[in-house]
Amino acid sequence: MNGRVELIRLTQNQGVGGAIAEGYKWCRDHQIDVTAVMAGDAQMDPADLPALLDPVVAGEVDYAKGNRLISGEAWKKIPRVRYLGNAALSLLTKIASGYWHIADSQSGYTAASLKVLQTINPDSIYKRYGMPNDMLVRLNIYNFRVRDVEIRPIYGIGEKSGIKPLRMIPGLAWFMFRLFIRRMVQKYVIRDFHPLIFFYITGFVLMFFCIPLLIRLSYYWAINGRIPPINALALIFCAIAGLQLLLFAMWFDMDYNKTLR
Repeated sequence: MNGRVELIRLTQNQGVGGAIAEGYKWCRDHQIDVTAVMAGDAQMDPADLPALLDPVVAGEVDYAKGNRLISGEAWKKIPRVRYLGNAALSLLTKIASGYWHIADSQSGYTAASLKVLQTINPDSIYKRYGMPNDMLVRLNIYNFRVRDVEIRPIYGIGEKSGIKPLRMIPGLAWFMFRLFIRRMVQKYVIRDFHPLIFFYITGFVLMFFCIPLLIRLSYYWAINGRIPPINALALIFCAIAGLQLLLFAMWFDMDYNKTLR
């Protein structure tokens, strides 16, 4: 090497998350102030790198992330299925991570401060497609400031991806639900207490009770041709109360994390 490039070889294929983790560890151990991740698939424009680095270098945020969806070009350039899948995963990531101002959750074009790499153990980060989502959850647990930076979406350059976002959403949704539970426990129970945890628990319990009530009502209607008013009222109460509690919990979470931008 010419002294400006350090090649890190892995003895086993650990996926993109594993490769990033090894790079993070090298930069952490060598006290690199800001570490950027830029994929080698030509879908990340090097011209956007300064915009990612600047807020981290200036100390305004701890972690900057590219957002391809801000630009009006995104709808035209990004394949529709990938765009819609990304939008759905971004919504789930907002809830799971607590960064309600962040979108394009699957973007891997990022810049992280040395403090981030010293706090978060790179070896513990999820190694597969959900790696960016896992990273955001870990950042939120430690109250790191995160900012979206507009980057240019680049597609149609001959790339061929085997990832099917819409097919992966169910599995990733379950993965992010587990991330959400971990964040609730770590952030609002272990590290600091916040009553929103009761709103979330009660809301989930009430929404869960809607399922057997709905099944019971459907069965009764199929057999008798009518719906018992008392059961219908119970279903409506559980649905409305559960939804309101979940929305209040989200609002509390949003308010608690409003400074992390």
